[in-house]
Amino acid sequence: MIIADKIIENRKKNGWSQEELAGKLGVSRQSVSKWEGAQAVPDMKKIVQMSDLFGVSTDYLLRDEIETVTPPEAVPVDSGLGEDLVRSVSMEEANAFLVHNEKAASRVSTGVMLCILSPVIMIVMTGLAGAEKIPMDETFAGIGGLVVLLIIVAAAVGLFLKTMMSGKPFEYLENTNIDTEYGVSGMVRERCSDYAETHSRLLIIGIMLCVISAIPLVIMELAGYSNNTDVLPVVGVAALLVTVAIGVKMIVLTCIRQGGFDKLLEEGDYTRLSKKAGRYDGIYWAIALAVYLGWSFINNGWQYTWIVWPIAGVLHAAYKEIMKAFARKR
Repeated sequence: MIIADKIIENRKKNGWSQEELAGKLGVSRQSVSKWEGAQAVPDMKKIVQMSDLFGVSTDYLLRDEIETVTPPEAVPVDSGLGEDLVRSVSMEEANAFLVHNEKAASRVSTGVMLCILSPVIMIVMTGLAGAEKIPMDETFAGIGGLVVLLIIVAAAVGLFLKTMMSGKPFEYLENTNIDTEYGVSGMVRERCSDYAETHSRLLIIGIMLCVISAIPLVIMELAGYSNNTDVLPVVGVAALLVTVAIGVKMIVLTCIRQGGFDKLLEEGDYTRLSKKAGRYDGIYWAIALAVYLGWSFINNGWQYTWIVWPIAGVLHAAYKEIMKAFARKR
């Protein structure tokens, strides 16, 4: 085991992110990243500092032939809610997970997009019938649109369930402390680096689409079309939902892909501290979904209830920080 892998192993056993280790050593996160990627070697002063931080000898860090001399931190790790064993992840498991994660990103992002698009047909049909642009009663148009909505939502739920069932073997990556075998972290970090530009591009475009999606409605409001019986407001709402759906699909797609790398590297939202804090995330998102569906069905306000999701996303960041603070105290 080379020094790069030993730094990764001991950093994870202490539940530190690269930023946290860098802060303790007085170096930049990029320096720690280079050490862990075997692109550079820390100087002797930093090696001595790390041996003190990790509770291991400098010989253990420097000599490649000394394998897993398990320090006290390598045994079951205190999670704050009992003890969690550290699970080893092989190269085969890591590659299998990344293949699954790519499929999951596509399915889940498509499912989310379908959920946002589901009321479009109902809104358009009801609007056209109300404006007498189609030979159909408004009530009948609404019922027909609702049937289409339920079919689309059912398809989305099918995608979510398929993803959930196929991801069962990899659930431990979200809530269990892991140690990657030799070479795994380097492989994942390289793929993560290659994907970084694509991740930024998809994230930026997705956010921009969500922001500009309301422009047609704003223009119609200013032009006095908002209360018009013409079909323009209906078209504006449909265009808004389609634009938001495309933007959200991009955001969800790239965030799940990036999350896959973070899970294997125990970084971002999947550091050991974050795993302690994220034990109740399922409840949080279930409440958000209940608010979205309840608000949408009760007020029939599908054209604006999508705002629940960006708000829930922002609040989730605050929620995670609060949970992390509680986890640190434990």
